Amino acid sequence: MSTELWQWILVVGSSLILFLLSPLAKTSDSFFKANHNKKSPNVLVLTGSLIISWIFAKSITNAANLGLDFGLVGGVAYAGYYLSFAVAGVLIYKLRTKGGFNSIHQFLTSKYGRPAVALFSILIIIRLFNEVWSNTMVIGSYFGAQGSTPYFAAIIVFTLLTLAYAIKGGLSSSIFTDVIQMVLFSILLIIILYSIFSVENFSANQVVSSGTWSFELGLNLFFAAIIQSFSYPFHDPVLTDRAFISTPKVTLKSFLWASVLGGLCIVLFSIIGIYAQTQGFKGQAAVEVGKAFGVVILLVINFIMITSAASTLDSTFSSFSKLLAVDLGFGKNISFGRLAMVVIAILGTIPIFFNAEILSATTISGTMVIGLTPIFLFWNVKVPKLSFYLSVVCGLVFGFLLVFNVFPENLVFTTGKYAQLLWVNIWGILTCIALYFLPKALLKN
Repeated sequence: MSTELWQWILVVGSSLILFLLSPLAKTSDSFFKANHNKKSPNVLVLTGSLIISWIFAKSITNAANLGLDFGLVGGVAYAGYYLSFAVAGVLIYKLRTKGGFNSIHQFLTSKYGRPAVALFSILIIIRLFNEVWSNTMVIGSYFGAQGSTPYFAAIIVFTLLTLAYAIKGGLSSSIFTDVIQMVLFSILLIIILYSIFSVENFSANQVVSSGTWSFELGLNLFFAAIIQSFSYPFHDPVLTDRAFISTPKVTLKSFLWASVLGGLCIVLFSIIGIYAQTQGFKGQAAVEVGKAFGVVILLVINFIMITSAASTLDSTFSSFSKLLAVDLGFGKNISFGRLAMVVIAILGTIPIFFNAEILSATTISGTMVIGLTPIFLFWNVKVPKLSFYLSVVCGLVFGFLLVFNVFPENLVFTTGKYAQLLWVNIWGILTCIALYFLPKALLKN
Protein backbone atom coordinates (compact mmCIF):
# COMPACT_ATOMS: atom_id res chain seq x y z
CA MET A 1 0.00 0.00 0.00
CA SER A 2 1.11 3.58 -0.63
CA THR A 3 2.32 5.85 2.18
CA GLU A 4 -0.64 8.17 1.69
CA LEU A 5 -3.10 5.28 2.10
CA TRP A 6 -1.40 4.26 5.37
CA GLN A 7 -1.67 7.86 6.55
CA TRP A 8 -5.41 7.86 5.87
CA ILE A 9 -5.75 4.57 7.76
CA LEU A 10 -3.96 6.12 10.76
CA VAL A 11 -6.17 9.23 10.76
CA VAL A 12 -9.51 7.49 10.21
CA GLY A 13 -8.71 4.35 12.21
CA SER A 14 -7.39 6.09 15.33
CA SER A 15 -10.28 8.58 15.33
CA LEU A 16 -12.92 5.84 15.00
CA ILE A 17 -11.32 3.85 17.85
CA LEU A 18 -11.32 6.94 20.08
CA PHE A 19 -14.95 7.60 19.16
CA LEU A 20 -15.96 4.06 20.13
CA LEU A 21 -14.00 4.13 23.40
CA SER A 22 -15.03 7.65 24.46
CA PRO A 23 -17.62 7.85 27.24
CA LEU A 24 -21.06 9.26 26.38
CA ALA A 25 -21.76 12.29 28.55
CA LYS A 26 -25.31 12.22 29.91
CA THR A 27 -25.04 14.98 32.52
CA SER A 28 -23.73 18.55 32.48
CA ASP A 29 -21.09 17.70 35.11
CA SER A 30 -19.81 14.88 32.95
CA PHE A 31 -19.80 16.96 29.75
CA PHE A 32 -18.37 20.21 31.12
CA LYS A 33 -16.37 19.10 34.21
CA ALA A 34 -15.37 15.47 33.46
CA ASN A 35 -16.91 14.27 36.74
CA HIS A 36 -18.01 10.62 36.85
CA ASN A 37 -19.88 9.35 39.90
CA LYS A 38 -18.60 12.43 41.75
CA LYS A 39 -14.99 11.31 41.14
CA SER A 40 -12.45 13.70 39.66
CA PRO A 41 -9.16 12.86 37.85
CA ASN A 42 -6.20 11.79 40.04
CA VAL A 43 -2.61 13.08 39.78
CA LEU A 44 -1.51 10.58 37.13
CA VAL A 45 -4.53 11.10 34.87
CA LEU A 46 -4.53 14.89 35.26
CA THR A 47 -0.77 15.18 34.67
CA GLY A 48 -0.98 13.08 31.51
CA SER A 49 -3.96 15.08 30.28
CA LEU A 50 -2.16 18.39 30.88
CA ILE A 51 1.01 17.30 29.09
CA ILE A 52 -0.59 15.81 25.99
CA SER A 53 -3.16 18.61 25.63
CA TRP A 54 -0.27 21.09 25.57
CA ILE A 55 2.08 19.08 23.35
CA PHE A 56 0.31 20.39 20.28
CA ALA A 57 1.16 19.19 16.79
CA LYS A 58 2.41 22.72 16.11
CA SER A 59 4.49 22.65 19.31
CA ILE A 60 6.44 19.53 18.42
CA THR A 61 6.77 20.76 14.84
CA ASN A 62 8.20 24.03 16.17
CA ALA A 63 10.45 22.15 18.63
CA ALA A 64 11.94 20.03 15.82
CA ASN A 65 12.41 23.09 13.59
CA LEU A 66 14.07 25.05 16.41
CA GLY A 67 16.39 22.08 17.01
CA LEU A 68 17.28 22.28 13.31
CA ASP A 69 17.88 26.04 13.50
CA PHE A 70 19.60 26.41 16.88
CA GLY A 71 20.50 22.93 18.17
CA LEU A 72 19.72 21.98 21.78
CA VAL A 73 19.30 25.67 22.66
CA GLY A 74 16.27 25.82 20.37
CA GLY A 75 14.57 22.90 22.12
CA VAL A 76 15.30 24.31 25.58
CA ALA A 77 14.07 27.75 24.45
CA TYR A 78 10.71 26.38 23.34
CA ALA A 79 10.47 24.22 26.48
CA GLY A 80 10.59 27.50 28.42
CA TYR A 81 6.86 27.89 27.73
CA TYR A 82 6.23 24.89 30.00
CA LEU A 83 7.08 27.04 33.01
CA SER A 84 3.46 28.11 32.39
CA PHE A 85 2.23 24.99 34.19
CA ALA A 86 4.17 25.75 37.36
CA VAL A 87 3.10 29.41 37.34
CA ALA A 88 -0.57 28.56 36.73
CA GLY A 89 -0.49 25.69 39.20
CA VAL A 90 0.81 27.81 42.09
CA LEU A 91 -1.33 30.89 41.40
CA ILE A 92 -4.57 28.96 40.78
CA TYR A 93 -3.89 26.93 43.93
CA LYS A 94 -3.83 30.23 45.84
CA LEU A 95 -6.95 31.48 44.05
CA ARG A 96 -8.80 28.34 45.12
CA THR A 97 -7.49 27.88 48.67
CA LYS A 98 -7.03 31.48 49.81
CA GLY A 99 -9.50 33.26 47.54
CA GLY A 100 -12.20 30.59 47.49
CA PHE A 101 -12.74 30.94 43.74
CA ASN A 102 -14.08 28.08 41.60
CA SER A 103 -13.07 29.46 38.20
CA ILE A 104 -11.02 32.17 36.52
CA HIS A 105 -14.22 33.87 35.43
CA GLN A 106 -15.56 33.96 38.99
CA PHE A 107 -12.35 35.61 40.18
CA LEU A 108 -12.41 38.25 37.44
CA THR A 109 -16.13 38.96 37.90
CA SER A 110 -15.79 39.50 41.65
CA LYS A 111 -12.75 41.77 41.35
CA TYR A 112 -13.22 43.63 38.06
CA GLY A 113 -16.85 43.14 37.03
CA ARG A 114 -18.69 41.61 34.04
CA PRO A 115 -17.24 43.94 31.37
CA ALA A 116 -13.74 42.76 32.30
CA VAL A 117 -14.87 39.15 31.91
CA ALA A 118 -16.24 39.98 28.44
CA LEU A 119 -12.86 41.38 27.34
CA PHE A 120 -11.02 38.42 28.86
CA SER A 121 -13.36 36.02 27.06
CA ILE A 122 -12.56 37.66 23.73
CA LEU A 123 -8.87 36.92 24.34
CA ILE A 124 -9.75 33.31 25.12
CA ILE A 125 -11.86 32.93 21.99
CA ILE A 126 -8.98 34.26 19.85
CA ARG A 127 -6.70 31.69 21.50
CA LEU A 128 -9.09 28.78 20.89
CA PHE A 129 -9.76 29.93 17.34
CA ASN A 130 -5.98 29.85 16.66
CA GLU A 131 -5.61 26.38 18.15
CA VAL A 132 -7.92 24.79 15.57
CA TRP A 133 -6.22 25.87 12.34
CA SER A 134 -2.64 25.91 13.65
CA ASN A 135 -2.83 22.22 14.59
CA THR A 136 -4.88 20.87 11.70
CA MET A 137 -2.49 22.56 9.23
CA VAL A 138 0.29 20.32 10.54
CA ILE A 139 -1.77 17.22 9.75
CA GLY A 140 -2.56 18.53 6.27
CA SER A 141 1.13 19.08 5.52
CA TYR A 142 1.77 15.31 5.72
CA PHE A 143 -0.78 14.62 3.00
CA GLY A 144 0.17 17.22 0.42
CA ALA A 145 1.59 20.66 -0.32
CA GLN A 146 -0.15 23.61 1.33
CA GLY A 147 -3.17 24.51 -0.78
CA SER A 148 -3.44 21.14 -2.55
CA THR A 149 -6.59 19.00 -2.58
CA PRO A 150 -5.12 16.19 -0.38
CA TYR A 151 -3.97 18.88 2.11
CA PHE A 152 -7.47 20.35 2.48
CA ALA A 153 -9.14 16.91 2.46
CA ALA A 154 -6.96 15.63 5.31
CA ILE A 155 -7.64 18.72 7.43
CA ILE A 156 -11.41 18.58 6.95
CA VAL A 157 -11.70 14.82 7.57
CA PHE A 158 -9.43 14.96 10.64
CA THR A 159 -11.37 17.90 12.11
CA LEU A 160 -14.75 16.22 11.60
CA LEU A 161 -13.62 12.89 13.12
CA THR A 162 -12.14 14.60 16.18
CA LEU A 163 -15.28 16.72 16.52
CA ALA A 164 -17.38 13.54 16.51
CA TYR A 165 -15.89 12.03 19.67
CA ALA A 166 -15.57 15.43 21.36
CA ILE A 167 -19.33 15.96 20.85
CA LYS A 168 -19.98 12.52 22.31
CA GLY A 169 -18.43 13.14 25.73
CA GLY A 170 -17.24 16.75 26.04
CA LEU A 171 -14.45 17.20 28.61
CA SER A 172 -14.93 13.58 29.75
CA SER A 173 -14.00 12.40 26.24
CA SER A 174 -11.11 14.84 26.11
CA ILE A 175 -9.50 13.68 29.35
CA PHE A 176 -10.24 9.99 28.69
CA THR A 177 -8.63 10.11 25.25
CA ASP A 178 -5.75 12.21 26.62
CA VAL A 179 -4.58 9.23 28.67
CA ILE A 180 -4.55 6.98 25.59
CA GLN A 181 -2.87 9.68 23.51
CA MET A 182 -0.19 10.31 26.15
CA VAL A 183 0.75 6.61 26.22
CA LEU A 184 0.85 6.53 22.41
CA PHE A 185 2.95 9.71 22.28
CA SER A 186 5.50 8.26 24.73
CA ILE A 187 5.84 4.98 22.82
CA LEU A 188 6.14 6.70 19.44
CA LEU A 189 8.71 9.20 20.76
CA ILE A 190 10.84 6.34 22.12
CA ILE A 191 10.70 4.58 18.72
CA ILE A 192 11.77 7.76 16.90
CA LEU A 193 14.64 8.52 19.31
CA TYR A 194 15.82 4.90 19.26
CA SER A 195 15.97 5.02 15.44
CA ILE A 196 17.91 8.29 15.47
CA PHE A 197 20.46 7.19 18.07
CA SER A 198 20.95 3.90 16.20
CA VAL A 199 22.50 5.87 13.36
CA GLU A 200 26.28 5.63 13.23
CA ASN A 201 28.14 8.84 14.14
CA PHE A 202 25.19 10.35 16.02
CA SER A 203 25.37 10.38 19.81
CA ALA A 204 24.19 12.17 22.94
CA ASN A 205 27.43 14.17 22.92
CA GLN A 206 26.42 15.73 19.61
CA VAL A 207 23.05 16.68 21.09
CA VAL A 208 24.63 18.33 24.13
CA SER A 209 27.22 20.21 22.08
CA SER A 210 24.80 21.32 19.36
CA GLY A 211 24.03 25.02 19.16
CA THR A 212 25.53 28.01 20.91
CA TRP A 213 24.14 29.44 24.14
CA SER A 214 23.87 33.02 22.97
CA PHE A 215 21.05 35.51 22.42
CA GLU A 216 21.67 35.43 18.67
CA LEU A 217 21.21 31.66 18.52
CA GLY A 218 18.20 30.84 20.68
CA LEU A 219 18.30 32.63 24.03
CA ASN A 220 16.13 35.49 22.77
CA LEU A 221 13.26 33.01 22.40
CA PHE A 222 14.07 31.30 25.71
CA PHE A 223 13.77 34.48 27.78
CA ALA A 224 10.69 35.60 25.82
CA ALA A 225 9.07 32.26 26.65
CA ILE A 226 9.92 32.62 30.35
CA ILE A 227 8.41 36.14 30.44
CA GLN A 228 5.27 35.03 28.60
CA SER A 229 4.82 32.08 30.99
CA PHE A 230 3.52 34.48 33.64
CA SER A 231 0.53 35.42 31.47
CA TYR A 232 0.28 32.84 28.66
CA PRO A 233 -1.43 30.03 30.66
CA PHE A 234 -4.29 32.21 31.88
CA HIS A 235 -5.71 32.88 28.42
CA ASP A 236 -5.68 29.16 27.62
CA PRO A 237 -8.82 27.44 28.96
CA VAL A 238 -7.46 24.09 27.77
CA LEU A 239 -5.04 24.48 30.70
CA THR A 240 -7.13 26.46 33.20
CA ASP A 241 -10.27 24.31 32.84
CA ARG A 242 -8.21 21.38 34.11
CA ALA A 243 -7.11 23.44 37.13
CA PHE A 244 -10.58 23.34 38.73
CA ILE A 245 -11.79 19.76 38.24
CA SER A 246 -9.70 17.99 40.94
CA THR A 247 -8.84 18.93 44.53
CA PRO A 248 -6.40 21.85 44.96
CA LYS A 249 -3.56 19.59 46.17
CA VAL A 250 -3.99 17.06 43.35
CA THR A 251 -4.12 19.93 40.88
CA LEU A 252 -0.96 21.60 42.20
CA LYS A 253 1.02 18.34 42.07
CA SER A 254 -0.22 17.62 38.55
CA PHE A 255 0.69 21.08 37.26
CA LEU A 256 4.20 20.97 38.75
CA TRP A 257 4.86 17.51 37.29
CA ALA A 258 3.45 18.62 33.93
CA SER A 259 5.83 21.59 33.89
CA VAL A 260 8.88 19.33 34.23
CA LEU A 261 7.76 16.39 32.11
CA GLY A 262 6.15 18.51 29.39
CA GLY A 263 9.30 20.58 28.98
CA LEU A 264 11.36 17.37 28.85
CA CYS A 265 9.14 15.97 26.06
CA ILE A 266 9.70 19.12 24.00
CA VAL A 267 13.49 18.98 24.48
CA LEU A 268 13.53 15.30 23.50
CA PHE A 269 11.48 15.98 20.38
CA SER A 270 13.88 18.76 19.37
CA ILE A 271 16.53 16.03 19.00
CA ILE A 272 14.82 15.19 15.69
CA GLY A 273 15.76 18.69 14.51
CA ILE A 274 19.27 18.37 15.92
CA TYR A 275 19.76 15.18 13.92
CA ALA A 276 18.41 16.98 10.83
CA GLN A 277 20.97 19.73 11.46
CA THR A 278 23.86 17.24 11.48
CA GLN A 279 22.63 15.81 8.17
CA GLY A 280 22.26 19.21 6.52
CA PHE A 281 18.50 18.84 5.99
CA LYS A 282 16.39 21.87 5.07
CA GLY A 283 12.66 22.56 5.42
CA GLN A 284 10.35 20.90 7.98
CA ALA A 285 12.70 18.92 10.23
CA ALA A 286 10.24 16.18 11.28
CA VAL A 287 9.05 15.55 7.72
CA GLU A 288 12.58 15.43 6.29
CA VAL A 289 13.87 13.09 9.00
CA GLY A 290 10.85 10.84 8.47
CA LYS A 291 11.54 10.66 4.75
CA ALA A 292 15.21 9.93 5.37
CA PHE A 293 14.42 6.94 7.60
CA GLY A 294 11.82 5.47 5.28
CA VAL A 295 8.11 4.79 5.30
CA VAL A 296 7.83 3.22 8.77
CA ILE A 297 9.43 6.11 10.69
CA LEU A 298 7.62 8.65 8.51
CA LEU A 299 4.33 7.00 9.49
CA VAL A 300 5.38 6.94 13.17
CA ILE A 301 6.14 10.67 13.04
CA ASN A 302 2.87 11.22 11.17
CA PHE A 303 1.01 9.28 13.88
CA ILE A 304 2.62 11.25 16.70
CA MET A 305 1.41 14.43 14.98
CA ILE A 306 -2.09 12.98 14.66
CA THR A 307 -2.06 12.02 18.36
CA SER A 308 -0.87 15.46 19.46
CA ALA A 309 -3.21 17.41 17.19
CA ALA A 310 -6.24 15.34 18.19
CA SER A 311 -5.56 15.80 21.92
CA THR A 312 -5.36 19.56 21.49
CA LEU A 313 -8.30 19.79 19.12
CA ASP A 314 -10.74 17.86 21.33
CA SER A 315 -9.60 19.94 24.33
CA THR A 316 -10.17 23.12 22.31
CA PHE A 317 -13.69 22.05 21.41
CA SER A 318 -14.59 21.18 25.02
CA SER A 319 -13.06 24.40 26.38
CA PHE A 320 -14.92 26.61 23.90
CA SER A 321 -18.11 24.76 24.74
CA LYS A 322 -17.63 25.31 28.50
CA LEU A 323 -16.67 28.96 27.97
CA LEU A 324 -19.94 29.80 26.21
CA ALA A 325 -22.26 27.51 28.13
CA VAL A 326 -20.94 27.65 31.71
CA ASP A 327 -18.51 30.55 32.14
CA LEU A 328 -20.55 33.05 30.13
CA GLY A 329 -23.88 31.40 30.94
CA PHE A 330 -25.39 31.29 27.46
CA GLY A 331 -26.89 27.84 27.97
CA LYS A 332 -25.73 25.28 30.53
CA ASN A 333 -27.26 22.29 28.74
CA ILE A 334 -25.34 19.66 26.77
CA SER A 335 -27.14 20.42 23.50
CA PHE A 336 -25.90 24.01 23.50
CA GLY A 337 -22.40 22.80 24.40
CA ARG A 338 -22.35 20.45 21.42
CA LEU A 339 -23.59 23.17 19.10
CA ALA A 340 -20.77 25.45 20.32
CA MET A 341 -18.24 22.76 19.36
CA VAL A 342 -19.57 22.67 15.81
CA VAL A 343 -19.33 26.47 15.57
CA ILE A 344 -15.65 26.68 16.67
CA ALA A 345 -14.76 23.75 14.38
CA ILE A 346 -16.16 25.61 11.36
CA LEU A 347 -14.78 29.06 12.25
CA GLY A 348 -11.39 27.66 13.27
CA THR A 349 -10.95 25.88 9.94
CA ILE A 350 -11.45 29.00 7.79
CA PRO A 351 -7.82 30.33 8.15
CA ILE A 352 -6.37 27.24 6.43
CA PHE A 353 -7.73 28.64 3.16
CA PHE A 354 -5.72 31.86 3.65
CA ASN A 355 -2.18 30.43 4.12
CA ALA A 356 -1.85 31.34 7.82
CA GLU A 357 1.49 30.70 9.58
CA ILE A 358 1.54 28.30 12.56
CA LEU A 359 4.45 29.96 14.38
CA SER A 360 2.44 33.16 14.87
CA ALA A 361 -0.19 31.29 16.88
CA THR A 362 2.17 31.02 19.86
CA THR A 363 4.56 33.97 19.82
CA ILE A 364 2.14 36.73 18.82
CA SER A 365 -0.84 35.62 20.93
CA GLY A 366 1.57 35.19 23.85
CA THR A 367 2.67 38.81 23.52
CA MET A 368 -0.87 40.14 23.20
CA VAL A 369 -1.84 38.74 26.60
CA ILE A 370 1.16 39.88 28.66
CA GLY A 371 -1.23 42.38 30.25
CA LEU A 372 -2.68 39.47 32.24
CA THR A 373 0.60 39.13 34.19
CA PRO A 374 -0.07 41.66 36.99
CA ILE A 375 -3.76 40.66 37.14
CA PHE A 376 -2.90 37.13 38.26
CA LEU A 377 0.53 37.68 39.81
CA PHE A 378 -0.92 40.31 42.15
CA TRP A 379 -4.37 38.73 42.41
CA ASN A 380 -4.85 39.61 46.08
CA VAL A 381 -3.74 43.26 45.78
CA LYS A 382 -6.65 45.72 45.87
CA VAL A 383 -6.66 47.97 42.82
CA PRO A 384 -9.37 49.96 40.96
CA LYS A 385 -11.19 48.18 38.13
CA LEU A 386 -9.49 50.54 35.70
CA SER A 387 -6.21 48.71 36.38
CA PHE A 388 -7.47 45.63 34.55
CA TYR A 389 -8.27 47.53 31.37
CA LEU A 390 -5.05 49.57 31.36
CA SER A 391 -2.90 46.46 31.69
CA VAL A 392 -4.80 44.26 29.21
CA VAL A 393 -5.08 46.98 26.55
CA CYS A 394 -1.39 47.81 27.00
CA GLY A 395 -0.53 44.16 26.29
CA LEU A 396 -2.65 44.22 23.16
CA VAL A 397 -0.89 47.39 21.98
CA PHE A 398 2.54 45.78 22.35
CA GLY A 399 1.22 42.69 20.57
CA PHE A 400 0.17 44.82 17.59
CA LEU A 401 3.57 46.57 17.60
CA LEU A 402 5.07 43.10 17.11
CA VAL A 403 2.53 42.04 14.48
CA PHE A 404 3.08 45.12 12.34
CA ASN A 405 6.84 45.22 12.99
CA VAL A 406 6.81 48.84 14.19
CA PHE A 407 8.54 48.44 17.57
CA PRO A 408 11.41 50.99 17.87
CA GLU A 409 14.73 49.36 16.98
CA ASN A 410 16.65 51.51 19.49
CA LEU A 411 14.80 49.70 22.31
CA VAL A 412 16.10 46.28 21.17
CA PHE A 413 19.39 45.51 22.93
CA THR A 414 20.19 42.04 21.59
CA THR A 415 20.61 40.78 18.04
CA GLY A 416 19.50 37.74 16.10
CA LYS A 417 16.17 36.04 15.47
CA TYR A 418 13.49 36.69 18.12
CA ALA A 419 15.38 39.73 19.47
CA GLN A 420 12.40 41.96 18.75
CA LEU A 421 10.05 39.41 20.31
CA LEU A 422 12.11 39.40 23.52
CA TRP A 423 12.31 43.18 23.91
CA VAL A 424 8.68 43.81 22.98
CA ASN A 425 7.84 41.46 25.87
CA ILE A 426 10.34 43.01 28.30
CA TRP A 427 9.18 46.59 27.70
CA GLY A 428 5.58 45.46 27.39
CA ILE A 429 5.44 43.64 30.71
CA LEU A 430 7.16 46.49 32.57
CA THR A 431 4.67 48.96 31.10
CA CYS A 432 1.70 46.72 31.89
CA ILE A 433 2.75 46.39 35.55
CA ALA A 434 3.32 50.15 35.83
CA LEU A 435 -0.11 50.92 34.34
CA TYR A 436 -1.75 48.30 36.54
CA PHE A 437 -0.60 50.08 39.71
CA LEU A 438 -0.98 53.61 38.34
CA PRO A 439 -4.67 54.12 39.28
CA LYS A 440 -3.98 52.95 42.84
CA ALA A 441 -1.02 55.34 43.14
CA LEU A 442 -3.10 58.26 41.79
CA LEU A 443 -5.93 57.56 44.22
CA LYS A 444 -3.49 57.61 47.15
CA ASN A 445 -2.30 61.05 46.08
